[in-house]
Amino acid sequence: MKSIFFKFLFFLFVISFIGCKQNNKTSKNTIATSENSIQYAKGLEIYKRKGFSIVKITNPWPEAKENFTYILKEKNGIIPDSLKQFTVIPIPIKSIVVTSTTHIPSLELLGVENTLIGFPNTAYISSEKTRELIDTGKIREVGTNESLNTEVLIDMKPDVIVGFGLNNSNPILDNLQKSGLKVMFDGDWNEQSPLGKAEWIKLFGALYELDSKANAVFSEIEAAYNNTLALAKKATVRPSVLCGSMYQNQWFVPQGESWASLFLKDAQSDYLWKNTKGTGSLPLPFENVLELAKNAEFWIAPGNFASLKEMSDSNPHYNQFASFKNKKVYSYAVNKGAKGGIIYFEWSPTRPDWVLKDLIKIFHPELLPNHKLFFYQKLE
Repeated sequence: MKSIFFKFLFFLFVISFIGCKQNNKTSKNTIATSENSIQYAKGLEIYKRKGFSIVKITNPWPEAKENFTYILKEKNGIIPDSLKQFTVIPIPIKSIVVTSTTHIPSLELLGVENTLIGFPNTAYISSEKTRELIDTGKIREVGTNESLNTEVLIDMKPDVIVGFGLNNSNPILDNLQKSGLKVMFDGDWNEQSPLGKAEWIKLFGALYELDSKANAVFSEIEAAYNNTLALAKKATVRPSVLCGSMYQNQWFVPQGESWASLFLKDAQSDYLWKNTKGTGSLPLPFENVLELAKNAEFWIAPGNFASLKEMSDSNPHYNQFASFKNKKVYSYAVNKGAKGGIIYFEWSPTRPDWVLKDLIKIFHPELLPNHKLFFYQKLE
């Protein structure tokens, strides 16, 4: 199985393959008259103006050479001629289709989950609130993992479709745009900092004219994360940590600059590949991993295994690691929703404070004696 970051990224890839293509260069003079309200996210900018907002998605996928601009028009707002070339979305929106489970928490935290009318592969959604809407027929299936159903989406006429792309090639886009549908990129999956991912709730706040509420929710998450981070610094030891497992004859570990690696750093652990460069996954031969991590104290995110027996049945060589022998293996894949969707994939980008608390509880239980693990579970 791939590492925590690789699994998460792969999951996002298969959830959706949608975006909107527009080569655009926003007027610097227009944007310069207001201040970007985004602090942590590297791929999102929001500029508030009288009667409208300018939203820029500057890093929609790795090494993107283009950016995307959207104008969110308030009622009676007047859009300058210099901005009319971009997609204009009237706000507040009343209906939405999203394409990743990572968008569900933002809708729920803003209290607008009832406006969600479509989603691809609804079985992936774990949240009980949104699952109830699915079960009562209020949220429709809009296609498969590989493609969206254009006819269904045209019939539904959502105010906006929020998706993402792997690159600038998106064949379904033309049909959606030609039909008059509004399609917007969300690049949250491409963020690497924990608070950077979480800050994308402000995009949904802007779409619903709930900016103040989104700012308040994010401020609570930010404070909780930073307070937990300060607590972690009281740790007196940094236990060694192994990640990932075998997949197709290679072992994938998160690279040292990745989202997953930053959590391990913030949790005051000694992640054994912390000094590697890159934000993705690093493939390694089993022998290399065994040599470096044989005596690692903890093993985090070993794939989708539900027990130590499943792990050893899959690969008896796992028994050679001290963390396995000492039963210090923790997985994010055990905690699932009613249809089998992994809750970690859905909620961890929006609630990095919960992830950090889990890891501190694992590595430094004395610092959080009353915390109950939420995402991670110890394998028995």
